[in-house]
Amino acid sequence: MTFVSILYGLLFWAATLILVIGVGMKIRQYWNTPAPLKIPTTPAPVTQGGVVWRMFKEVVFFQSLFRSNKVLWLFAFLFHISLWLVLIRHTRYFMEMGSILTFMQPFGRYAGITMVLGLAGLWARRFLVDRVRYISAPSDHLMLALLIGIGMSGLMMSFVSHADVTQVKAFFGGMLTFGFFGAEGALPADPIVLVHLLLVAILMIIFPISKLLHAPGVFFSPTRNQVDNPREKRHISPWALELERQGKTFLSELNK
Repeated sequence: MTFVSILYGLLFWAATLILVIGVGMKIRQYWNTPAPLKIPTTPAPVTQGGVVWRMFKEVVFFQSLFRSNKVLWLFAFLFHISLWLVLIRHTRYFMEMGSILTFMQPFGRYAGITMVLGLAGLWARRFLVDRVRYISAPSDHLMLALLIGIGMSGLMMSFVSHADVTQVKAFFGGMLTFGFFGAEGALPADPIVLVHLLLVAILMIIFPISKLLHAPGVFFSPTRNQVDNPREKRHISPWALELERQGKTFLSELNK
């Protein structure tokens, strides 16, 4: 048992709770936010199946971004696809390595490089493009710096100072049973590992209050998830139906 292991164990427990509860509350807020207008961005699908296909292309390939800005799309797509590969590689710390995970390991390792390159391009855009620099808040720069810090520290563990993967896996494997209180789940006292994990925990804590919420938020965008059928079907929110019902009740009472 070490002080660092206990500190990081409790930190990741708190960060996980904040992440799960915070994102869950935001999704609940998105779900309950009314969309009173039919505002799908045209050309829009006229069937529900078309909406699903459109959302798939938007989430996986960033179709609308590709149409509007090819350079921005390149850096954004590079970052996001690399991030997915990195996350897949990191599943080895939480589950047993199967054939698929073993096959994906080299891709995830080198995807860390392309992830940082994509982030660097997105950050450079906030300095080099006048209109983007004008609307960029300090939080935008800090978020990109945090993500690049996570990526760079991860690359250092892969290519410069190799971390004790077995011990790190034992630490996270013991999270559910609070194994970090024992010697078998001790976290390696490697400064790069500690910095990397600290930055990840910070990201998990601030995620529910950051612009990174566009990840779940895109599924609730009325410009993307609505069927373009205003002539065939009237679109009205539940709260508007309630107001309409109350109005009719009030008018009927007046006419008595």
